[in-house]
Amino acid sequence: MRISVLGCGRWGSFLAWYLCRTGHEVTLYGRAASWRMERLLKCRENDLLQIPEGVQLTTDLAAAVSRAEVLVISVGVQSLRSFLRELAGLDLSGRALVLCMKGLEAETGLRITEIVGQELGPIPCAIWVGPGHVQDFLRGVPNCMVIDSADAALREALVRAFSSDLIRFYYGDDLIGNEIGAAAKNVVGIAAGMLDGYGLTSLKGALMARGTREVGRLIGALGGSERSAYGLAHLGDYEATVFSPYSHNRAFGERFVRGERYAQLAEGMATAKALRVLSTRCGVGLPICGAVYDVLYEGVNPREALSNLFLRSLKREF
Repeated sequence: MRISVLGCGRWGSFLAWYLCRTGHEVTLYGRAASWRMERLLKCRENDLLQIPEGVQLTTDLAAAVSRAEVLVISVGVQSLRSFLRELAGLDLSGRALVLCMKGLEAETGLRITEIVGQELGPIPCAIWVGPGHVQDFLRGVPNCMVIDSADAALREALVRAFSSDLIRFYYGDDLIGNEIGAAAKNVVGIAAGMLDGYGLTSLKGALMARGTREVGRLIGALGGSERSAYGLAHLGDYEATVFSPYSHNRAFGERFVRGERYAQLAEGMATAKALRVLSTRCGVGLPICGAVYDVLYEGVNPREALSNLFLRSLKREF
């Protein structure tokens, strides 16, 4: 395939590296004003990897789009709408989008494919979600991920084209469930980091069991399958989010309760807002995700919030 990866952060750069490795013709786009892209243009490397010589680098969005049949998008979810408006002015006919991000629009609660529908209309679109960190992949540690789409033919073509010995892709069959699950796991990751920050790591088992159940209820209320919460997009991504030292969301939660600054993007912060919107709209209680929201945005004491969740309340298990 002729593929352009739009977004030159660590994950976008990895996607270009990976897709070139699997035999595709790859272009990597980044904004001219981006210091990350400036570094790639200068020495073809970032802190984690070297961009293969076979990957074309460009700061021209129109050129990147014109070269590709598949556009792999890796930008922050809260920037997605504005980026799609840039794409809307270009010729996208005959092209498909693959969204490689996990989150929801903070103010509206919209899923990323819903944002695409609003901004670009009916265009073939898929999501690429599931567990995996760049650092592990670059060490040759394999993992399993999911590609899902309302377009079955696109989903199957992408799974066949993108699979390798490093990443085994599964066919998703619940776009709502996989989008919500992938986004919500970042909020659970923040809660996990807060537990780490207080030395309460042993409570992560309870966090995982209860977090999966509440996210499953939300997925069901939105029209998806509750069982998707137990798949790779959510529960299957907990090891990489709840335990991994590479998890930005876990690290953010840990630093937050210690009163320390965390400079990296933790998408779970904005997703906590979005889940509050969806919880209210659907009438579905989200105790863990709601507690994270209350701590981040309502000034609730995090130790008190965690204690109320796991140590004081009397609950039925299911």
